[in-house]
Amino acid sequence: MDQFWREVEGSAERRLLEALGCGLAGLGLVLALVLRCVQLPYGRYSSSYFGPGLPARAAWFVQELPALLVPLVLISGAARLHHSPNRVLLGLFLMHYLHRALIFPFLIRGGKPTPLITFLLAFIFCLCNGYLQGRSLSNYAEYPPDWLQHPCFIAGFAGWLIGMVINIHSDHILRSLRKPGETGYKIPKGGMFEYVTGANFFGEILEWFGFALACCSIESAGFAMCTLFILASRARQHHEWYLEKFEDYPKSRKIVIPFLY
Repeated sequence: MDQFWREVEGSAERRLLEALGCGLAGLGLVLALVLRCVQLPYGRYSSSYFGPGLPARAAWFVQELPALLVPLVLISGAARLHHSPNRVLLGLFLMHYLHRALIFPFLIRGGKPTPLITFLLAFIFCLCNGYLQGRSLSNYAEYPPDWLQHPCFIAGFAGWLIGMVINIHSDHILRSLRKPGETGYKIPKGGMFEYVTGANFFGEILEWFGFALACCSIESAGFAMCTLFILASRARQHHEWYLEKFEDYPKSRKIVIPFLY
């Protein structure tokens, strides 16, 4: 395996990674436009048209796992991981997916089946992004020795940390809406839900924009933009659904960006 990566390493792969980073941003924009016409089939919007349903916990665990495992595989023989900034930045990425793959799925209460197509798309995305971020940080990204004291890293790390906390807290609020045995939907309250419908999405968007600022790379910026486009579309879908279903839904709440959108 080490021999394989030594053979592919070089300027051509570096250009490929940068192209994939730009491609992620473009993909996010295209999907955002598509999702204005087609509902993303997951959760309350699941449909049999997108394939048979898979158990929610198992689907989430498997689809997120590549983003955790692929970078770990790439660590072997990595050229840049003896530098502290690269190790720390890769650690931030892995911490997110450690939670999303190994903790979050087992906190799901019930959960509607995940359509096969939705699962496959998420799996492929995590596989490709795991390679993109992992390979970039482990072999190509270069930082000065004092990068961890640089304002970009400090501000980016703060954004990443605050975003992750908001994301986890918002997911907890959503899980706590129903008491054991209850069904149906309720209006989320508390935390960032007082400001936006997609509080969990806002947290993840902030997290990855913080990560992009801390990394200052095309690959991380492309990932952040893709996250923004897709999650903003999902938040808009939720917002319209809540407004239609609940007459008393707070009209002052924005969709996903507090006070702005």
